[in-house]
Amino acid sequence: MQQTASHTAPPHVQLLQMATGEWVARALHAAAELGLADQLANVPQSAAELAGPMHVHAPSLHRFMRTLASLGVLTERPGQRYALTTLGEALRTGAPGSARATLLTFGSRWLQRSWDNLTYSIQTGKTGFEKAHTTPLFEYLAQHPREAALFSEMMVGLHSQEPAAVAAAYDFSTFNTIVDVGGATGNMLAAILSRHAGPSGVLFDLPHVVADAPSLLEENGVRDRVKIEAGDFFKTVPSGGDAYILSRIIHDWDEDKCLTILSHIHKAIKSNGRLLIVEMVLPEGDTPHPGKMFDMVMLLVTGGRERMEAEYGSLLSKGGFKLTRVVPTSSAVSVVEAVLA
Repeated sequence: MQQTASHTAPPHVQLLQMATGEWVARALHAAAELGLADQLANVPQSAAELAGPMHVHAPSLHRFMRTLASLGVLTERPGQRYALTTLGEALRTGAPGSARATLLTFGSRWLQRSWDNLTYSIQTGKTGFEKAHTTPLFEYLAQHPREAALFSEMMVGLHSQEPAAVAAAYDFSTFNTIVDVGGATGNMLAAILSRHAGPSGVLFDLPHVVADAPSLLEENGVRDRVKIEAGDFFKTVPSGGDAYILSRIIHDWDEDKCLTILSHIHKAIKSNGRLLIVEMVLPEGDTPHPGKMFDMVMLLVTGGRERMEAEYGSLLSKGGFKLTRVVPTSSAVSVVEAVLA
């Protein structure tokens, strides 16, 4: 069956083709869970050869690998042996882009239970995640280290193209001090400082989050230009910066929490400073955009939301800022620039 909807097919067929996308997602999750790409890393192998080491049923594994070959993840060789394609290589543990960690997280039962509650979230505006687990996402992750580690790896992989794209699209050279609020281990700040020699940086996030930042900053050659501060952006942020970055932060939270964060930045920023919100900005109308589906993820999982430009303007106005422009990048995100109102 086709995996994408052909617009030449009758409407009911197009809907059914869309529905089979879940089958593909489940198959990729199973491949990641079984570590199949790691098993095939060195040489093509048959299901019979893999069944023992993988502790699986050989005939079923053969059928599974045949299906993955039809998706372009594997390719069949003589003797019913299968090898990795370029797509399959990306499924190996530790491969650039963290696809395996992303698939393991997306397909995990703990996260999928949010989607089980999609109708509930639409009816109530409350998160399906909290209905399923009786606790918010970030508190859940704090209590489940293995899931948290995969989640962190997934986030790095999902957004791996964004730091360089942001650093290239926006001119950071005019700033003296750039404060990355909720900047995790410093990927965004490292990309910006690597491209722009003038500014210094302040990396601000929770203590356990910034613990791994020194090594990443050292690897990127900017450790001596970054001050690391630990704290909670719901309580305070470092003062005195002339640029404050919120990268993939605002979309995680409801409006009240967003306004709390903005209020702290409003107090801390220099009078002529710039607030730079790095997020996907949704286009108007029917235009396809990955952010429109991620908006459902925000509804279900965190209680946050993706926004259009006008919605950012409204939020910023409530927070004491004025939206000045939206700078697109070569990635899915844009830079929403604002000044004190």
